[in-house]
This record gives sequence, C-alpha cells and structure tokens, in this order.
Amino acid sequence: MSFDLSWLEATLLAAVRMTAFLVIAPPFSYRAFPARVKAMLGIGLALAVAPRVAPGYVSLETGPFVMALVLEIVVGAVLGFLVFVAFAAVQAAGSLIDLFGGFTLAQAFDPQSMVNGAQFTRLFQMTALALMFATGGYQLIIGGLTRSFDAVPLGLGMDLTRPVELLTTGVSQLFLSTIQIAGPLCVVLFLADVGLGLLSRVAPALNAYAMGFPLKILMTVMLAGGVFLALPGVVASLTGDAADMLLGVG
Repeated sequence: MSFDLSWLEATLLAAVRMTAFLVIAPPFSYRAFPARVKAMLGIGLALAVAPRVAPGYVSLETGPFVMALVLEIVVGAVLGFLVFVAFAAVQAAGSLIDLFGGFTLAQAFDPQSMVNGAQFTRLFQMTALALMFATGGYQLIIGGLTRSFDAVPLGLGMDLTRPVELLTTGVSQLFLSTIQIAGPLCVVLFLADVGLGLLSRVAPALNAYAMGFPLKILMTVMLAGGVFLALPGVVASLTGDAADMLLGVG
C-alpha cells in the first residue's frame, strides 16, 4: 500500500500553523475552549486545506522538516498576534470607560479571557467574542487564515518587514478605534469632573469627592448603552481589518 509522504508533511505543517494561530487569535484564544479542541480544530482545518497546499509541496529531510515546523509555529503566532491587536481596541475602549467612570477600583482578573480589568473591560470583551460567533465573523477570520497559505507558502517562513509594518499600522488603528468607541463617553465624564471641581470651588462645604463617585457611576451606566449598541458595527469593521491583515503578510 503506497502512502504519499509529501501530502502528510504538508498537512502536518498546515496543522501546526493553524493550531498556533488558534491559540493566540480571538475568538479562539478564549480559555473556555480546551487546548485539545483547538488542536483538533487545527487538524481539521489542515485536512480541509490539504488539497490546496499539498500539490506544490516537496518532501523534506528530517532536519529541514523540523526547521519548517518551527517556521510554521512562528508564522501562525505572528498571524494570530495581528488579529489579536486588531480586536484589542474593544478591550481598550472598555478599560478607558472604566478609568473615567471610576470602575477601576473594582478590577479583577478573568482567567478565561486572560483579561485584567473592571466591569466594562470584561463586558466589552465578552460581547465582542459573542458577536464574532453570532455574526459569523470567525468564518471570515478562518477564511483569511486559509488564504494566507497563498501569501506565505509552507516551509518558507515569511519576510518580517511586512508583518512589522502591519503591526505598526494596527497599533495606530488600535488607539484610533479606542478613542472613536469610548471618546464621547469619556468626554462627558471628564466634563463631569470639571463641573464637580468648579462646584467644590463655589461651595467648599460640599464634599465633591464623595459626590463624584456615585454621580460618575450613574452617568456611566446610563450613557454606556449608546456605546454598547455600537459594538456590532465595530466588531464587523475590526473583523474586516483583521482579515485584510492576514492577506497582507505576503
């Protein structure tokens, strides 16, 4: 019985890249998904793309094959980190709202999402993950990952110049998206601080510091609904940006 070793090697290399990507990139990096499930999903995706990557692959010796495995781990990790940077804007927006709203005193570490933040940070993170599965955004991410084999062939590694350029652009977009999401609410909370400061100057007997916490929390809870309603459009835009970055690494 004959067996095509080149097909097996190509499938294994594709599975390594897929698994490294799934460990880092959201929404698959969520700790509620066991590592065994991620590995099984990576192998399943590798079997699906095997007819696409196997025909042009040439079988390697043991040493070059091990180096190719290491390169595929690096490629998958780089691609996953690019997607992570794209979606970090939602978490950063929640952190900014927590900072201006006074919720940072109650921050805690979420071991499932590996997020250290207060209420809105974790709420925005969980909402973004839920929207990615509900709207099918994860399919767009997987589609960009499968098309990355055309930009970065198996076993050849990648030129880090393009990923670094994309990472620089992604970080710039991260700050811009954060300000666009949480900026209006943060401006309102900042003006509330200014108003409390002027009130303490006019009426020093009033304890503006003690009044500020419940007032800002009330304003944050009342006005954060508008920001929350904008998250579906934000997640859809970030999903498109992440898919474009996956296709632009070549």
